[in-house]
Amino acid sequence: MKKIMILSLATSCAIFAASINFNEPAEDFTRVNPEFNKNVVLSYNSSIADAKKSVVNISTTKTVSSNVADMNDMFSDPFFKDFFGFQFNIPQEKQKSSSLGSGVVISSDGYIVTNNHVVEDSDEIVVTLLDSDKEYKAKIIGTDPKTDLAIIKIDAKELKAIPFADSAKLMEGDIVFAIGNPFGVGGSITQGIVSGLNKDNIGLNQYENFIQTDASINPGNSGGALVDSRGYLVGINSAILSRSGGNNGIGFAIPSNMTKDIAKKLIEDGKIERGYIGVMIANLNEEQKEIYKNKEGALISSVESGLPADAAGLKRGDLVIKIDDKEIKNANDLKNLIGSLAPNKEITLTYERSGKIETAKIKLANANAKSSAPATKNGTAIEGLSVTAIDDNARYKYRLPADAAGILVTDVKVGSNAEKIGFEKGDIIIQIAEENIKNMDDFNKALASAKGKKTLVWVNRGGLFQGLVIK
Repeated sequence: MKKIMILSLATSCAIFAASINFNEPAEDFTRVNPEFNKNVVLSYNSSIADAKKSVVNISTTKTVSSNVADMNDMFSDPFFKDFFGFQFNIPQEKQKSSSLGSGVVISSDGYIVTNNHVVEDSDEIVVTLLDSDKEYKAKIIGTDPKTDLAIIKIDAKELKAIPFADSAKLMEGDIVFAIGNPFGVGGSITQGIVSGLNKDNIGLNQYENFIQTDASINPGNSGGALVDSRGYLVGINSAILSRSGGNNGIGFAIPSNMTKDIAKKLIEDGKIERGYIGVMIANLNEEQKEIYKNKEGALISSVESGLPADAAGLKRGDLVIKIDDKEIKNANDLKNLIGSLAPNKEITLTYERSGKIETAKIKLANANAKSSAPATKNGTAIEGLSVTAIDDNARYKYRLPADAAGILVTDVKVGSNAEKIGFEKGDIIIQIAEENIKNMDDFNKALASAKGKKTLVWVNRGGLFQGLVIK
C-alpha cells in the first residue's frame, strides 16, 4: 500500500510540474492618449460634412397584388389543395406599397448609385437630398441584380459627387462611417471599423466581394455610403445579418471598385454583359490541397458541353490558378473576374492538371445568352408562364441544390392561363407526359407533342411532386 501511495504521489507531482511559457510583451510599454486640450474636441465632422452632401434619401412606390380573401393562407396551403384535389382561384387586387432607402451621388449632373433591391419593380422613385427638402423624380438608367446595384438619374445640376477611394487598399481595422436613411429618420451617420474583407459565400448576391463592417446599418441604409475617415467612398451599404431585423454589428457593403465598374457600364450601356466559360467551380479543401502543387485556385467540378471551357479542353479536376496575369486564389476570384470581362474577350487561362502547368486560350461566351426565356407551346407562349433552363447561374440565383435538373418556373402572372393550370413560381418541371425534361429543347418538344390533348405535367414543388394537367 505504501508503494502504491508513493507512486501515485510521484505521478501527481509529475503532472502538476508541467509548465507553459506565455508570450508576454515587455512591461515597460508607453500608453499614448490623444493630445489633451480643454479647447479641442476630437471630431470627424470636416471629413463627413462633404460626404453627407452626396448621400440622398430614396422613396419608392410599387404596385403589388394581394389576395382579397382573408382565408388565402388556408386555400393556398399545399395540404389543403392535395386533400381536395383542386385549386381555388382567389380574387386579386392591386395595392400600392412604399419603401425607403438611400443612394449616393456619383456625378454632378444627377447620376446616383443605389441597391437594386431599393428601386426594383418601382412605379415611382422620389429622391431627396439630405440637406434639402426639395424632391426629384428619378428614372432608372440600369440595374444589375447579380451585384444588387442600380443607377438612377435625377434632373439636377451642380450636385456634390462623392470621391471614390480605392477599396483594394482597405485594411481590417480602418475606421469607416455609414451614411444613409435608417428607418426613414433622415440623414444619419454611424461609425465603426472594417471588420473583414473579400467576404463571399454570404448568399446575398451572385457576385460577392463584400466589405464587412460593424458600423450600424439598419433598414433604410441600403444603397447609402460607407466612407473612410477622409469622407471618400469605400463601399455601398447593402445588407446586414440579423435575427431581429436590426443591427447586430455585422453589415456588408459592396466595394467601391466593383461599384465604379458596374456604374460605368450601366451608364454607358444601360445593361451588364458578362463573360462566361461554362464551368462549375469550388474551393480546394484541405485533403485536395495535398494532391495539387498549387494550394490556391479554383477547382473545376464540371464542364458544360459545347461552351468555351469545353472547347478549350478543360476537364473536371483542373485547378485554375491564373487568368492572364491575375492570380486566382479561390472560386470567387475566378467567378468575379470572368464576370467582369466582356463577352468575346480572349483570355489566357493557366491551370494545373496532373502536377503539370498548362495554358488554354479561351474566347468568352455571353452569360446573358443563358438567361430566362418564355415557355413556348407549338410556337405560342403559354400565357403567363416564364421559365429558365437550370444551369450554374440559375442554381446560384434561385438557391437551387447542385443536383437540381429540369426547367425552373420563374414567374406566373396573376389571372393567366398558367395560373389556372396550377403552375407556381419556383416549380421545377421534370416531366411532360412520358418525357423527362432536362433542357429547354426537351421542354419545347414535349409541349409541341402535347398539342390538342390533355397532358400530365410533373413538377417538383419544394421536394413534393405535383401533377398538373395542360390542355
